[in-house]
Amino acid sequence: MTHKIATDWKGEMAYEAETVGGKLMLDATPAADGNAKGITPKYLMLVSLAGCTSMDVTSLLEKMRAQVADFKVEVEGNLTEEHPKYYDKVKMVYKFKGEDLQKDKIEKAVKLSVDRYCGVFEMFRQFADVSYEIQYN
Repeated sequence: MTHKIATDWKGEMAYEAETVGGKLMLDATPAADGNAKGITPKYLMLVSLAGCTSMDVTSLLEKMRAQVADFKVEVEGNLTEEHPKYYDKVKMVYKFKGEDLQKDKIEKAVKLSVDRYCGVFEMFRQFADVSYEIQYN
């Protein structure tokens, strides 16, 4: 299977990316300037990682009939100092809220995503030390 996207320059460091699911603004303007029109490509990588594993976990928990009231994933990436700058360390925190959480099923769903299903996680493993933890309520 081949995936294809296109970027369209919008001036300065801004680009509009078009994918099957819609359009997204990218911008490399420093966030401190307050003029960024979109997400930086490196941040988008972290978003992709969180999104991929989140969707896996949600799908798996639904199949396991494990209910959660709220679920979020936080990702923190450490950029190297030298060019080309890349994430060499990434920490993920899976946060679950709810009454009577089925922790065994939650832990199994997260582990399946991390070890088997999340292709973005596997890509990150090729260049970064990726760790994760699970937090409840």
